[in-house]
Amino acid sequence: MDRSDSELIERFRNDLEAITGEAPSPERLLGVAVSGGPDSMALLVLAAAAYPVAVRAATVDHGLRPEGAGEAAMVAALCEGLGVPHTTLALPADWRGPGNLQDQARTARYRALAEWAGADMPWVATAHQRDDVAETFLMRARRGAGVGGLAAMRPARKLAERVELVRPLLGWARCELALVVRRTGVTCAEDASNQDPRFDRSRMRALIAATPDLLAQRLAHAASNLRDAEAALAWAADREAGARLRFEGAEAWLDAAGLPHELARRLTHRAVSHVRTASGSPGPWRDQGLERLMASLAGGSGGTIAHVQARPVRGEWHFRAAPPRRTH
Repeated sequence: MDRSDSELIERFRNDLEAITGEAPSPERLLGVAVSGGPDSMALLVLAAAAYPVAVRAATVDHGLRPEGAGEAAMVAALCEGLGVPHTTLALPADWRGPGNLQDQARTARYRALAEWAGADMPWVATAHQRDDVAETFLMRARRGAGVGGLAAMRPARKLAERVELVRPLLGWARCELALVVRRTGVTCAEDASNQDPRFDRSRMRALIAATPDLLAQRLAHAASNLRDAEAALAWAADREAGARLRFEGAEAWLDAAGLPHELARRLTHRAVSHVRTASGSPGPWRDQGLERLMASLAGGSGGTIAHVQARPVRGEWHFRAAPPRRTH
């Protein structure tokens, strides 16, 4: 990029450092995840121009498509021209399992990036942008998601113990990033799955393109507003937890009387999670039955969810590990 692009470079610096609180340096490197698609290639170009000696790049080859190796080589060639060290990360052969392929690929990709980052790379940037936020909003709305699910993705989250995943392009439109790669003459890969109607995101992308009233900018703004609402609810839940939720060993007690439903739901979720962790079953669990359990507790009975038994006791809700099922 040349001086005529200085405004874009400065915009990128401002957006990144608003998240990191400082500029990357040779001692504290910025990693960029680059697939070879237009968004991530724009991220690479902007980062290399903004921080010439403080950027490293990685491409994850999932082994799903024969084009993957060639795309990684294409990214490596661009990195060589930009003076950015590049690494291709090949996932182990056994990373796939039953369930949603795209979710599994994301988990495996982030695990590989976290291992790659090491001790001198406190940030790994991805190229999520405003249109991605709008598409995700519609995907989750279609599934009936609550406030947390509809909230825009956060600009940063923990990737590993000393590594943050950062998203400096959330305020950029896909067309703006396409302009970056066009102006620099960068060749990009096109993933056919982006147009495949079998995938939710592809269908939402096509819906937005075909519906003038569904403006990506407005959808992303709504998701951003809900992110603020989610933060407020999390804050309120933390305050109520101090007075209403207590843990006794592997058991939990919750005083839900008079709580707004959403706060009661969040504290019930915390109670169940505590019991599961304290009983030796940490990790995520399916909470689809949480509303039904809360209705039972409010009605004076109880129930079981995720191997946790709950019942009302003297005006509170009591949670403990469910006894093992008897086999005959």
